[in-house]
Amino acid sequence: MYSKCGLVDNARKVFDEMPQRSIVSWNTMIGSYTKDGQTQQALALFMDMQRDGNSPFNEFTVSNVLCACSIKCNVFECKQLHGFAIKAAMDWNVFVGTALLDVYAKCGLIKEASMVFECMPERSDVTWSSMVAGFVQNELYEEALLLFRRAQVMRLEINQFMVSSVISACACLAVLIEGKQLHAVMSKTGLGSNLFVVASLTDMYAKCGSIGEAYDLFSGIEGKNVVLWNVMISGFAKHAHSMEVMILFEKMQQAGFLPNEFTYVSVLSSCSHLGLVEKGKSYFNLMVKQHGIFPNVLHYSCMVDVLGRAGLIREAYDLIATMPFDATASMWGSLLASCRNYDNLEFAEIAAKQLFEMEPDNAGNHVLLSNIYAANRKWEEVARTRKLLKDSEARKEKGKSWIEIKDKVHTFMVGERRHPRITEIYSKLEKLVDDLKDLGYVPCTEHDLHDVGDDVKEELLRHHSEKLAFTFALMCFCSGVPIRIMKNLRICGDCHSFMKIASKFTGREIIVRDVTRFHHFRNGCCSCGDFW
Repeated sequence: MYSKCGLVDNARKVFDEMPQRSIVSWNTMIGSYTKDGQTQQALALFMDMQRDGNSPFNEFTVSNVLCACSIKCNVFECKQLHGFAIKAAMDWNVFVGTALLDVYAKCGLIKEASMVFECMPERSDVTWSSMVAGFVQNELYEEALLLFRRAQVMRLEINQFMVSSVISACACLAVLIEGKQLHAVMSKTGLGSNLFVVASLTDMYAKCGSIGEAYDLFSGIEGKNVVLWNVMISGFAKHAHSMEVMILFEKMQQAGFLPNEFTYVSVLSSCSHLGLVEKGKSYFNLMVKQHGIFPNVLHYSCMVDVLGRAGLIREAYDLIATMPFDATASMWGSLLASCRNYDNLEFAEIAAKQLFEMEPDNAGNHVLLSNIYAANRKWEEVARTRKLLKDSEARKEKGKSWIEIKDKVHTFMVGERRHPRITEIYSKLEKLVDDLKDLGYVPCTEHDLHDVGDDVKEELLRHHSEKLAFTFALMCFCSGVPIRIMKNLRICGDCHSFMKIASKFTGREIIVRDVTRFHHFRNGCCSCGDFW
């Protein structure tokens, strides 16, 4: 009773006073520590149990202790317990095996988790759910989808937890067709009305660029919970629908739900992407005064972004210097990016110095500083920064864009050569650029920061990955069909201008998801209002 009420100390007092203890007593007390996050106490009690010798352990004992290890990723203890389970011939047990793969996955040891899963002679629906979730937690989204298909082929019972994980994988891969197929399956099985599944589906549609479908799904659900409200507000924020964010923020409270720290992260993020400085400051103060939420690192990070994107670089730096936390790499990165937008060398060098210490393997920081030097024609500093990057072990993530066509994902890199239709794509792109120039498109060569002539810069900009993906989509899609492009880096200014004019020329809606947000291009305009 004490354990179920969360009164762990009271439970332990009763446990210690018991003249005799059964295995149920030991398991209950160990489980109580595990649920309360007291890993070391759970492990210590398990050791006491072994020393006592009067109460033989069982599969529930071992699985409880393994769950305790997963809380703080105690890999060493987990491996010891794995060996202990093998020695006791319990590794085959479904409860122990499931707990083992779960703790391995949570600790990032996905190969070990997969090995345990494959060796299990019997698996429950919880086992399958844990393995799918493990793949998603370790960003192995395609593996998660493949395992789910395997479960479907075997006609296994599919629960809400497995489905939520698989839908999250679709969201992260931005594969809308797969997501829609899952939605249809969920509607047939009756899980389509489950709030956890609906929240995952809403998030998936938003992350795949279909914010309208996300809102339709959200609106059709009765009895919404705070998670679903937050997912929808977050979706609108990523799509730069700031007015919808603010309206939904008010409706959420009118429906009787109090905003939490996650709600405010989305609201502040929405303000940052549209330069709403005063609104951002107002919400930041409202969070504390009206809802009693003490700002955490994420909220401060959003405010640094709000100020920096609006050009208030010194104010953003002062906020970093005076906040009650150590600045994160995300904050310094946001400041450095803002310095790039406003050519502020002074604070760029300060931010870069911090980032070089915090993220020595992140080549993007070196490149961004180099780009700021290049924009100011400081070629000697560019050469020095590039040399520093070359001498380090840092590696820059290569820009790529991908698009889903007929249930297949096509990926493009800048200067792509391996796609089977690349010759045709380049030919189509050359003609398209000529047509767009007649409408006023002028390549923004200032966005290519190599020390070369404008004609060479124009050629380099022309073959950016998102332009190649867009051109291929034009070759494959019927007229009027929206084009959705996903990108792993921030869209450059030239590609942004290109997409605006291309949307008017082709009469298409073009949706580009870059690393931070969505851009909806319609009739020559972008949803971001050229502020991103």
